[in-house]
Amino acid sequence: MIPADFLPPALGPQRTFALVTGVERYEISHRWNLRGPARDALRFAHWLTGPAQVPPGNLRLLLSPLDDPDALDWPDSPAMAALRAAYRPATEENVKAALLDELPQCDGDLLWIFWAGHGYLGPRQELMLPCADARPSQIRHLNLDSALRWWRTDLVKHRSFPLQAALVDSCRVDAPRDARFNFGSTDYGGGNSVPGRRQFRLYASREGEAAQNDAERGAGRFTEALLTELGPRSVRESVSGLPAAARSIHRTFQDLRERGEGWQLPQFLVDRDWDACSFLDDDLAAPVPPGAARLDQQAWDGLGELFEGRELPRCAYEAYAWAFKAAGCTTPVGGGLPGDGLLEVVQDLDERQGGRGGMPLAVPFVRFLADRAGTAGDAAGDAAWAGRLLDWVHTTRERLALPVLPPPPPPARTTVVHVGLEPPPDGGPGFRARMWLSGERTEQIWESDGAPVRLDAVREELLRQLALVGAAPGDGGGEAGARTRGGVDRIEFHVPYELLDTDFDQWPVPRGPAGRHRALGLLHQVVVRCPQERADTRAEWRTSWRWLCTRGGRHPEAVRVVQETEVTDVLGMELAERPPPACVLAHTTAAPHEGLLEAVLEGGVPVAVWRRGGGVPAPPLLDLLAPAGPDGRPDPGALDVLALPARVREVRRAAAGAAAGAQRAAQQPSGEDQLVLLWDDPDDIPGFRSLA
Repeated sequence: MIPADFLPPALGPQRTFALVTGVERYEISHRWNLRGPARDALRFAHWLTGPAQVPPGNLRLLLSPLDDPDALDWPDSPAMAALRAAYRPATEENVKAALLDELPQCDGDLLWIFWAGHGYLGPRQELMLPCADARPSQIRHLNLDSALRWWRTDLVKHRSFPLQAALVDSCRVDAPRDARFNFGSTDYGGGNSVPGRRQFRLYASREGEAAQNDAERGAGRFTEALLTELGPRSVRESVSGLPAAARSIHRTFQDLRERGEGWQLPQFLVDRDWDACSFLDDDLAAPVPPGAARLDQQAWDGLGELFEGRELPRCAYEAYAWAFKAAGCTTPVGGGLPGDGLLEVVQDLDERQGGRGGMPLAVPFVRFLADRAGTAGDAAGDAAWAGRLLDWVHTTRERLALPVLPPPPPPARTTVVHVGLEPPPDGGPGFRARMWLSGERTEQIWESDGAPVRLDAVREELLRQLALVGAAPGDGGGEAGARTRGGVDRIEFHVPYELLDTDFDQWPVPRGPAGRHRALGLLHQVVVRCPQERADTRAEWRTSWRWLCTRGGRHPEAVRVVQETEVTDVLGMELAERPPPACVLAHTTAAPHEGLLEAVLEGGVPVAVWRRGGGVPAPPLLDLLAPAGPDGRPDPGALDVLALPARVREVRRAAAGAAAGAQRAAQQPSGEDQLVLLWDDPDDIPGFRSLA
């Protein structure tokens, strides 16, 4: 608590003013939308006009909710009814009008600034809070640091607002260095500083960290904790008790962090109290819980030699995520790796340290790399490097007296049949065909001899090979039956460009009694590939795939929905400019060969989904494939692109089940049945060479 004589004698509800803002909907993109900030703003306004008894006319309420404002849960009180009639959209113009024009002209002792929504740090680490009218060409925003500097100057009446408190429930992550994220340069200037003005800031997160929203409750975790602390307090009690409330919030989140449960939760910023002193000074003598050890110089020297010249291996994100699990922590929010090099990743892990067991996060990360180095599908590794990594782990553990590590999980085993088709050299009918079986090892299992074969002959041979692969040892399957312990997970058709739209997934497969048949795409994951067309964009293709893998298959920029109007002659060059997107979802009415697939292959995009023969799928592909976000809409950033073969099969099965439920014996395939998945993994092209 601060001394009573610290407060202005007349401080009370009538001399308290506030800007309260909640932004859920942004013009820049639906991907920015989030549910919760508008409700948080209403709850804070309800506290101000309720227990704090601030007149509604002293508040400037700015809301841009996802839904109709009337659908919000407005508290039932005369004060909130007045605010309901007076609130304005949270545009930059309204923010500046309220904060820099209207409120400075008021005669008050205390200013509250409450903001809930997105937040980014600029190049000078200033907190930029995007407004509802943020657009790609100009992300209109409030520069909070500049605004607070302005409020300390004589542009605000000299004897007004000696106390100012900013409470911000937003992330404080670095703004992407991308031309589309044009925040510009915003500085509100100001006059001469006025001595005696005191500011207090509470942020939901530290620099570089994200603040988590509780999607189920539609509320920010930080706002929830803040309102719990404010409770029934009056204006004077809330102001004098803010440092104590800050300590309580900090301890709550710190306890979560020490238990290894707080990486994805908001972290309270250690800030200053009303006297400009650290409000945690009185805790400096308290015992500090033991933390995990950090790498010593010898460990860093060893990693420098081990990682020199090494690209991020394909398993790097899996290793990063497993390091937190092995140390008893939860993975950081946001997904993806914190850097583009192995040393950057280890530096991030070392700064975070580890769980209460004392294990530095960097050690299980290196242990995982050693386990996977040299395995199929990870070209960055080799057996010699794996041995050196294990030696580093062993010597580091002994030197730092670290506990024993559990073994990393084995890589997921996927049994794949690759079917390669090439037109004959003379351009005649039929195809030259070859099949490989890829699992614990890769082997060629069949090749067409003599004259080219028709697709129906390829289908019959594929069915025969699937039966052989699925036969268990000792049941008459012979040698072929021992090739794999289970059946085939996925079938990949390596085909000429002209066959990409072929209905391989609809090939009938004998199944069960009475001559029943099932579509191939219901029994197995079925994808098409066209690696022959990647020669001119091989670098972009591999870069895009590796970018996807190092982000664990999920990223807001990984997926792009292409509309009809976007299929132009330059689309392929646009797609090739950057590693993302790694997946294109086609919402085009024309057949995909009319420009879309050419652009996908020219752009080096490894994954694409479209409806066979053209036609926009109903429902849209994102609705079919992506999980819903906090706003109830499909979230492209949550779509696991690396799991798309399994997800597409789920969609096909769901469509078949719906058709069976309608008792349509002779049904036509639905739009979901007709989905085609292009899946070109550049690290997995077993023995592909010309059959000519």
